[in-house]
Amino acid sequence: MRGKKAPVRKLIPDPVYGSEVVTKLINFVMKGGKKSVARRIVYTALELAAKELKVKNPIDVLNEAIANIKPKVEVRPRRIGGANYQVPVPVDERRGLTLAIRWLVQVCRDKKGKPFAEDLAEELVLAYQGKGEAVRKREMVERMAEANKAFAQFRY
Repeated sequence: MRGKKAPVRKLIPDPVYGSEVVTKLINFVMKGGKKSVARRIVYTALELAAKELKVKNPIDVLNEAIANIKPKVEVRPRRIGGANYQVPVPVDERRGLTLAIRWLVQVCRDKKGKPFAEDLAEELVLAYQGKGEAVRKREMVERMAEANKAFAQFRY
């Protein structure tokens, strides 16, 4: 390992729902330091998704969607004897959450045509149902790890 591990920063829960996951989502959506704009987008998306699914609590929608997007295993490159192997490793909780939110926001950014809040709400609904691009991304990562199971003995 090179250098020290970065300390884990404590996130302040968001004021509306009191959830650190929502705060993390807001931070990923934010561009150019415009947190108030990001908050408005995320809260609008959560309300739209909850309304479409007819769920009382929007946090339940977000948590279920992220649980469906989180990968269980991923591949990491490992250099052994001059060759690079894609070694499957289990994903810890914090990295899984980060990857899920990153993929969710990236899928929404790649879509064009509709306002971002509507795209985010639509993707949350699809992820809640176990469909959508972000869930497909997770399946692709896990499929790659499954295909490289033969190199599991090279795990760190």
